[in-house]
Amino acid sequence: MAAWQGVSEFVSVAELGSFTRAARALDLSVAQVSREVTRLEQRLHVQLLYRTTRQLTLTESGQLYLQHCRQLLDGLDEAERALSLHQAVPQGRLKLTAPVAYGESHIAPLITSFLQQYPALDIQLNLSNQVLDLVAEGYDLAIRLGHLSESSLVARRLATRRQHVCAAPAYLQRYGLPNSMSELEGHNCLLGSNDFWHLQEGGKRRLLRVKGSLRCNSGHALTHAALQGVGIVQLPDYYVARHLHSGALVELLTAYQEPDEGIWALYPHKRQLSPKVRMLVDHLALQLPAFRPQSG
Repeated sequence: MAAWQGVSEFVSVAELGSFTRAARALDLSVAQVSREVTRLEQRLHVQLLYRTTRQLTLTESGQLYLQHCRQLLDGLDEAERALSLHQAVPQGRLKLTAPVAYGESHIAPLITSFLQQYPALDIQLNLSNQVLDLVAEGYDLAIRLGHLSESSLVARRLATRRQHVCAAPAYLQRYGLPNSMSELEGHNCLLGSNDFWHLQEGGKRRLLRVKGSLRCNSGHALTHAALQGVGIVQLPDYYVARHLHSGALVELLTAYQEPDEGIWALYPHKRQLSPKVRMLVDHLALQLPAFRPQSG
């Protein structure tokens, strides 16, 4: 076992270029990662890294050692994945991230039901609206909404969402009904985290700049303001669908509504996806299209 000590830490530091990022990816302390790399250098009687306050680089010996260690670790990963394919019950650590509001309402309940089926799993769910680096931070899976940017990650569509422009009847009685995108300029449009609404015209996607008296990064808060007649909102169906169904909100500009957007599972490219990740993705893909969170 001594021959392997410090190897994973060294490879992570070398590939991520930082003891801090390596510690985060390995779920270890920075001091522990530094200690293991130093012990590895002492055991090999060679310096693998040049360390300064501003920069960390590989020595010539470090570059050579990294090439061989990377091959060994890839082989070990393949062996473990091959072994896990024979395990009938998923087990061990599984780390994923999802957007805050959608994660709370949709993903977390389905994670709970998955854990009830497979209690040997240890799942870490991080709800964040930041686009996290899955590889650098050691994530197995990410849930992303809407249009995806280009990346090397594998994407699988789990479900869809639809954006709705809507307002309360009281607001429309007071200020009138907008019948075109240009008429939104005369209305109080409640804003989320950016200044644009996603619409389409003539089959082409449009980003329409809007303005209003309220900006908030909470869809629930914007829904509440719309219900009170403060202004018009554009929000996904999981915020407003039940209010549209009850008549508390009225849908607007349906002729300019964009096609449904994807809800995606993203994961790092690997030759064999581990069974526990694959089974969770399958579980989400099966449950999400019909899932309706409990109203509260």
